[in-house]
Amino acid sequence: MIENLLSFSLATFALALTPGPDNIYVLVQSLINGTKSGIATTSGLISGCIVHTSLLAFGVSALITASEEIFYSIKVLGALYLLFLAFKSYKGDAVIAFSEDAPKKSNWGLYKQGVIMNLVNPKIMIFFLAFFPAFLWNEHKNLISQFYILGLLFMIISFLTFSSIALLAGRIKHFLIRRKSTGLFFKWLQISVFVGIALFILIP
Repeated sequence: MIENLLSFSLATFALALTPGPDNIYVLVQSLINGTKSGIATTSGLISGCIVHTSLLAFGVSALITASEEIFYSIKVLGALYLLFLAFKSYKGDAVIAFSEDAPKKSNWGLYKQGVIMNLVNPKIMIFFLAFFPAFLWNEHKNLISQFYILGLLFMIISFLTFSSIALLAGRIKHFLIRRKSTGLFFKWLQISVFVGIALFILIP
């Protein structure tokens, strides 16, 4: 059991550090809105993992992925939501203001957005379905509790790693406040991240 959990922890940490849609999104939000906003976004993304873990533990994920129609519908829904966020960013201010007194998204709003982004991404469901079973330590004991232990470990490690990214990015932001030209760059970076994740979900 200990060996499985250790291997799972190391693999999860490596995956959390690998550039991907979630940690890039946390990075962008932290640069734009600050460390607290990055951590709020991280909390939302990680909270969504509770649902994915439950679906996996009770076999619902396997049923959903077995139906091409249901699975495709979830992919389209997720992509449309992300494209909607990209459109909102595009219709917002011409540039993203980096001044300390600039209006920011609420942490609660970023948290909810993180949760929804996690839940409408079906590739996370596939990832859990493929990744977690490889680290089960006893197929003859309660599998539900084993899945929840792995899920909790995954969430803790991912939260700590993503929060570290948010902390570092938040500190970099202070160096960007004096550069007005960076606002437009990060506006389009944010739009690109939303569109990129949407394409990531739709492309097989």
